[in-house]
Amino acid sequence: MLRQLHSLDRPALNDMGHPPLVFVHGGYTHSGCWDVNFLPYFQERGYNCYAIDLSGHGKSSGRDALNSFGLDHYADDVGQLVDSLDAAPVLIGHSMGAIVVQRYLEKSPATAVVMMAPVPPTGLAASGVQLAIRQPDFIFEADRAVRGEYTENTIKVMREVYFSPDANLEHFTQFQPMVQEESMLVLTEMMSLAMRLPKKRPRIPALVIGGQLDALFAANRLHFTASGWNAETCVIPRAGHMLMLDPQWVDVAQKIDTWLGASLELKGFGTGCAREALAA
Repeated sequence: MLRQLHSLDRPALNDMGHPPLVFVHGGYTHSGCWDVNFLPYFQERGYNCYAIDLSGHGKSSGRDALNSFGLDHYADDVGQLVDSLDAAPVLIGHSMGAIVVQRYLEKSPATAVVMMAPVPPTGLAASGVQLAIRQPDFIFEADRAVRGEYTENTIKVMREVYFSPDANLEHFTQFQPMVQEESMLVLTEMMSLAMRLPKKRPRIPALVIGGQLDALFAANRLHFTASGWNAETCVIPRAGHMLMLDPQWVDVAQKIDTWLGASLELKGFGTGCAREALAA
């Protein structure tokens, strides 16, 4: 059944004939996270850009039924948007969105895929334990943030978890109104990803990119995702989890732009993102 989905449609300022880019947000947020920096950046470089609000997020329908949606529902949302396009897109998913685009690719094609700060295929459990040790207030403060009840400590903890040490209050202020509830079903599924049998993956160009200082999913876990896709891997120095909003967002966007140019042999681009060794 088709759902009433909202997306941000940002046409290329100078259409270069590149494949369209479809951006899929992570958990607890919506498509607006892409519109601050990434959509204008890629519009200027000749890409038609689309950022979806998954069901129950942002301006899409289903907020009242949010907890009934699973990862496969979100993958169907992506399919609904892709079906409206004139060409097979490049899928760009962040965090939970990286899992969503992987689910989509189990049954449908794309030109290429970029997975930013992905949830590891081992799931949330190990990362959650490590985060609880480093930030014991996180669960409580994240719950306050979802309700919009920010205190000084809420802002401090959320900044430290989602952003790099270089982020200032302005960077966090952009993110603050984007925080919303997430589906309990999806959270449960992501806790148990390791128990899910691997599925067939398409042979398409793939890039896994993460932040050196990501407090949610450490950079040394990126290889777990990359190995399953024979993907190139990039680690952005000093970047945190919210790669599209962090002060290092330009470095992230440039890496993706250059990699796309080389991997898809787009006119006017140079060499791609080199495979980088991950810190242990």
